[in-house]
Amino acid sequence: MRHSPRGGADSGTATAGSRLVSIGTVLNLLRDEFPEVTISKIRFLESEGLVEPQRTPSGYRKFSPEDVERLAQVLRMQRDHYLPLKVIKEHLEAAERGEDVRLPSVGPQRGPGDAADGMAEVVVHAAALVGRAEFLAAAGVTAEQLDEWESYGLIAPVADGGYDVEAVEVARLVGQLGNFGIEPRHLRAMRASAEREAGLVDQVVAPLRRHRNPQTRAHAEARTKELAGLTVRLHSALVQTALRVRPH
Repeated sequence: MRHSPRGGADSGTATAGSRLVSIGTVLNLLRDEFPEVTISKIRFLESEGLVEPQRTPSGYRKFSPEDVERLAQVLRMQRDHYLPLKVIKEHLEAAERGEDVRLPSVGPQRGPGDAADGMAEVVVHAAALVGRAEFLAAAGVTAEQLDEWESYGLIAPVADGGYDVEAVEVARLVGQLGNFGIEPRHLRAMRASAEREAGLVDQVVAPLRRHRNPQTRAHAEARTKELAGLTVRLHSALVQTALRVRPH
């Protein structure tokens, strides 16, 4: 892994030193593309070894342009690929060694009848599980918020205690709704509605999932995603329709 050289603020040339910036400046540089990033998240990424800024004699962090770009890369990989920090770190280190590495993308990349594609999606989904600390950093929420949202059933870890891609997105959306004064207790009806919709989709694809043919089971997963997308679009359209017909 590439690390910024350690030392005081006066390490290196005067030109190099003048390019170093504080963590507050880093936050401002990143916020245009990543509005949810916080100083706490930057510190967490440092603690996980994703970036290693220089330190002044008094202990203040100083980031180089390369450090800022590296943080941006990490945040993009979290946002676009929902990968655990360990996987991101390994990817960056491999890239720095000159290896040809590619990140997995979320969602189907081939036809719905391709059994190999179904297996690939399962691998990507499993790799996307993150621990509690990584989840908090990825979603930009506090431990107290997560505890509250879990108590209302809005978010739940999977069987092994990790959190998946969808949980990260749910947390982000719940947090954004909170900015408008919509509290978690107000969202219980939406959760109940989502469970009913999931039950309807499951009724349709259950026979395919039980099939012995691996290709048919892979098709079931693709069909599940397709039906889920349709229900989300229908739900959105119904909400928009309901808002239009309400008296103002």
